[in-house]
Amino acid sequence: MSEEDTGYDASHIQVLQGWEAVRQRPGMYIGSTSELGLRQMVFEAVGRAVDEVLAGPAASVDITLTPDGGVCVADGGTGVPVYETEGADGPGLEALLTHVQAGVSTRSRHEVTIGFCSVGLAVVNALSRRMTAEVRREGVRWVQEISFHGLEERFRELAYLNRGLEITLTDLRRPDESHSVRLHSPGGTRDFVDFLDGHTAARAPVETIAFERDDPRMAGEMDIAFRWCSCPDERVRSFANSRPTIGGTHMAGFRNGTAAAVTAYARAQGLLTPTDPDIGADRIGAGLTAVVSVKLDRPEFEGATRGVLGNSEVRDRVERAVRDHLGRWLKEDPERAAAVIDRIVRGARRD
Repeated sequence: MSEEDTGYDASHIQVLQGWEAVRQRPGMYIGSTSELGLRQMVFEAVGRAVDEVLAGPAASVDITLTPDGGVCVADGGTGVPVYETEGADGPGLEALLTHVQAGVSTRSRHEVTIGFCSVGLAVVNALSRRMTAEVRREGVRWVQEISFHGLEERFRELAYLNRGLEITLTDLRRPDESHSVRLHSPGGTRDFVDFLDGHTAARAPVETIAFERDDPRMAGEMDIAFRWCSCPDERVRSFANSRPTIGGTHMAGFRNGTAAAVTAYARAQGLLTPTDPDIGADRIGAGLTAVVSVKLDRPEFEGATRGVLGNSEVRDRVERAVRDHLGRWLKEDPERAAAVIDRIVRGARRD
């Protein structure tokens, strides 16, 4: 049968991703939109709690059906990690609640499957009118729900990463507490760096270094802003196609390019002797605030949570661009360059 006979072609195919896919086709994730599906959502939450108990010293899980029609699941385990981690602890709390692919099975012999779908807490969250997570870990009580603040934070990122975009977020859930925010950033990633610095921005010894570049060799563009301040902390955020990442080739390129430019300038100024080693990429982070954003035609991610960018060509192109731009910036004003270079060189020698 031909396409002319059926009227069906590629334009009729709809691609759904993330929560959009879950909410439009819930039966594919929880088996049913009836009581069976509701029970599956409870099973997912209970299964996570049971795994927490089996992995630690606790022995019980409590499930309570609340008067408002909700379900409360509690366990005495050590608590899921609150922050995103790259090690054995797995994804952080927010990732478990918002990333459909987060929390992939570790294939432990002690891991249980109470339901039949094993879709994770993110699907439960996507299909719930309200979901709150409370974690007691390392002596601290954390409470998280997908709130106005959580939405505002993510939409603010999008406004910074997409200059000219304007987003208005309004909360009318409680008539006596309704409020609205307008998110717009003419300065783009440069404004993002200011936001990340917060109160430390006033102590920054140099202005923000920022540039945008379209690079056909990586089939995409880069938008990078960074600066050093006098505080010891590092505040670096990375994104691929406006999606937050925990690392990858764009970050490797940024760090390598920065280290190469600093090393070349330090050698030219006699701040490094011929016997001194090059300054490594791990030595340029003290006091560094940076936003590294790339937008690619064909982004490739590593791992189930898709948090690490894998495009190999991105590393080389970002490294070259950062090295060239920062190198020129350092040569233009030796006084401002010294405020950055001297401390990095001294720190590398102490290490």
